[in-house]
Amino acid sequence: MSPLHSSWRTGLLLLLLFSLAVRESWQTEEKTCDLVGEKGKESEKELALLKRLTPLFNKSFESTVGQSPDMYSYVFRVCREAGNHSSGAGLVQINKSNGKETVVGRFNETQIFNGSNWIMLIYKGGDEYDNHCGREQRRAVVMISCNRHTLADNFNPVSEERGKVQDCFYLFEMDSSLACSPEISHLSVGSILLVTFASLVAVYIIGGFLYQRLVDGCDFVCRSKPRNVPAAYRGVGDDQLGEESEERDDHLLPM
Repeated sequence: MSPLHSSWRTGLLLLLLFSLAVRESWQTEEKTCDLVGEKGKESEKELALLKRLTPLFNKSFESTVGQSPDMYSYVFRVCREAGNHSSGAGLVQINKSNGKETVVGRFNETQIFNGSNWIMLIYKGGDEYDNHCGREQRRAVVMISCNRHTLADNFNPVSEERGKVQDCFYLFEMDSSLACSPEISHLSVGSILLVTFASLVAVYIIGGFLYQRLVDGCDFVCRSKPRNVPAAYRGVGDDQLGEESEERDDHLLPM
């Protein structure tokens, strides 16, 4: 075998090994939600909401409905693979009788928006309908409502809207404290009155104290004579009175 042929085979083998390594690395890399729209121009508000749901990324939610043979299980994950295949399925339906898995929505087509106490997460791009909704792709709508007592719980399917020609969807609900708006402290009327009364009493006491100190200070600074100077007017004592003539009133006596 010529050296040229041997080096060509070695190069081909190295290229094949490199390709396998890249493929394995790509497959093992965890995928996450991809918002609908052009890459790099996503809504800042949607990105902030997805970041808000980060604590749920490693959790899986499941709910089973119906009775055999029409019993189905729904598995939901936030921005993570919910199915048994690497298809980007964020929410899947599993037929309990035959194990068939149907992708209801994929997280590579995600929409998200919110209100004061709820978050709406939408996965588009699910498997196509067989005979309903114009054979369009399925879509999952998950309504996450505020519940301050749990991180995430009570995942349940609500209904499936497939009686239309298009825009059909599966509706689900779930509770989470992450959907709650920040708590704002509110004082009751009684508390406000109590605080007001206490403030007035404090102002009265402090104001009286300062006024008294101010008066004493002014009297100390502004006076022009010693405090113990005797009064200018003095009463006349009996010893200072002279003897009056008893004859002053004699003419008033009867003759």
